Amino acid sequence: MIVHVVTHPENFINHQKKSLLESGLGSVCFALKFEHEQYYLPGKPIISLLALIAISRTQQQSSLCVAIAPFEKALGDQIDVLACEPDALKQFAVEHQLGWHEMHSPMLLEPVHIPKPWGQEVWYTGIEARGQSAVTAQDTSTPLPWLLSLMPEALAAGKERQLILLKILDPLPEEVYGDLYFEMHEEKQEVYIVTHVDRSAWPDGVGCIRLGFNRELLKTYSSEMGFKQAYLAAVKDYEVVRRKIDEVFDKNRIENGMQLNDPVNAKILKTWQSQLAPALITEEHEKRRAMDAFTNMQPITVGDVIKVPQFTPHALQHGVRTVEFQTPVYERKILSFAQKVLTQSHWDTEAVLAQLNLEAPEQPSFQKLTATEDCLIERVVSFDNFEVQRVNLNPHSCYSLNETDSYRILMIISGSVKLISGSFEGNTTELTDTQTYHPGQSVLLSAATPLGKWRAGESGAILLVAAPR
Repeated sequence: MIVHVVTHPENFINHQKKSLLESGLGSVCFALKFEHEQYYLPGKPIISLLALIAISRTQQQSSLCVAIAPFEKALGDQIDVLACEPDALKQFAVEHQLGWHEMHSPMLLEPVHIPKPWGQEVWYTGIEARGQSAVTAQDTSTPLPWLLSLMPEALAAGKERQLILLKILDPLPEEVYGDLYFEMHEEKQEVYIVTHVDRSAWPDGVGCIRLGFNRELLKTYSSEMGFKQAYLAAVKDYEVVRRKIDEVFDKNRIENGMQLNDPVNAKILKTWQSQLAPALITEEHEKRRAMDAFTNMQPITVGDVIKVPQFTPHALQHGVRTVEFQTPVYERKILSFAQKVLTQSHWDTEAVLAQLNLEAPEQPSFQKLTATEDCLIERVVSFDNFEVQRVNLNPHSCYSLNETDSYRILMIISGSVKLISGSFEGNTTELTDTQTYHPGQSVLLSAATPLGKWRAGESGAILLVAAPR
């Protein structure tokens, strides 16, 4: 089998698909060598990739299967003598532990776990230097950016570098140590869906998010500028004591053979905290409370949806796990943090003071799109460049996706679902090799994914569906 060297692999693939449908053949197989710019790594290094591709005819349509690996001459030599048959390519992929991806099927996303001082983030569509999400097939994964670079139009409508970012925020259940940065975004838009509130942190099941500022305290000032200046003074007071403590903790890092910006386990941090001078502990506590008094704490429970507008400072609190959809813009301004900030050496409070939105944003009611006995579909947020819908399904009921020319990201929050096809008036048949998806799993659906219907299991299901606008 010939290895074709191409500049635009998707164009070559589309030409082969067209030729197959015009011919009397049942399938066509080939291999492509192409260059992939790793734009998400420092220096954007180029890597050569090798793609094995099998296109099969199904009536007047075609199905496409792919495996991708870094190009090596030894691998190319083996492919030269490989039979041009779909089964041969699939077997080769299995033997070499390469994912064999059916591009017309839902693509199961394999998340990457990113440690944070306050816990962890779990990225399902994250692509940057700190980590890249993947796609799983036959218990083998392929980096998501590799697949996107092979077929950017089919998988992401040409927006392969601007995929909606789906992640889980999973903070520790301990106060302070599990509280996120109090930060503000100028460009990024995001929405949180609360999926778990740790009862050890919040016994009544009502957690919190720090969102905007204390309106009652604001009323006691003659002007917004006066309030902002008082808040800035409180932040600067706290930052002084914070840096004193961080200097001590940095010495502890060095003594323990750690890098200065390595995250430290919360238990270790608590031990170090207990070894500080009592006066310093008291000073940190008092100044942190004085600073935080300027902010607004909003109660949240499981199922709540929090829309975070631009220019609104916010900080999810300890023990509150959320699913987050956001624009893939990696920018933020940190106003304060009750730990050392590991990603930058400064706080941005003074620089963004004029931009701050002092209002605690109103949370709009959801728009009901479909409401039947078996299915409730609500639009939970609509931003400039994407929207998110929530789908509640009763046991064994079905949800149909509308036709689109772009991709979607579907995440299972509770229950289970399976993609099915066939006659829904009578008998229903499952798609070939379809699988059941469970809570915490997410799939990327390209525009070419058969619409079919998603059927809930015995306990029903709650799904989130995000799509670009």
